[in-house]
Amino acid sequence: MTLPRILIVEDEPAIADTLIYALKTEGFTPHWCATGAAGLAALAETSFALVVLDVGLPDGNGFDFCRAIRRAHEVPILFLTARGAEVDRVVGLELGADDYVTKPFSPREVTARVKAILRRGRLAAGAENAVAAATGRQVEEHEGAAEFTVDEERCRICFRGKPLELTRYEYRLLRALVARRGHVLARGQLMEQAWEDPGASLERTVDAHVKSLRAKLRAVAPDADPIVTHRGLGYSLAERAGR
Repeated sequence: MTLPRILIVEDEPAIADTLIYALKTEGFTPHWCATGAAGLAALAETSFALVVLDVGLPDGNGFDFCRAIRRAHEVPILFLTARGAEVDRVVGLELGADDYVTKPFSPREVTARVKAILRRGRLAAGAENAVAAATGRQVEEHEGAAEFTVDEERCRICFRGKPLELTRYEYRLLRALVARRGHVLARGQLMEQAWEDPGASLERTVDAHVKSLRAKLRAVAPDADPIVTHRGLGYSLAERAGR
């Protein structure tokens, strides 16, 4: 049986050694890179189950490397950093990170978070495959929703005919909004739709992903702002694009 491969991108050997030992103890196969460039090269050559990515790297900012990873890979990312400010956590989530651990940390906490992320991913894949098997490829047919098409089989959403490059959480959030277009969905409701374990994340996380979704929609149509914020309530998808 092939053990899940974990890519560690961390420039401090002592921290890397600690993570390698902890991950091996939990049944993973860790691979260490000391720079972001080496990490990107490893991802191009090998398939990994998850990336543990340090924010402070000698050859660049970990946030920039996260952007580069997200342009080509859907691999889950766990940020590892000495920064603890909320703004840094939100930036990481907006970029598509799955979780965030602040130094100093317990190796057991990191391995527990790694296992939780992978477990959520397996549950999500199983649920989405079940939906696809039951319904086949679906195209959203709600009145006034022609600019969105939802392909359940491929887990893909197109906006005005162009496929969106979405993280799995962005996909699930937008799918929930499209499915109930015009209805206000509270952050808690959206978390129930998008996260396998809603209690493990903060509602503020929804705001970060919605912000990212808006940017991707504007990249396709700068005049459009279909996601409506209802202060103190939640979000909805406008009846018509551009509203």
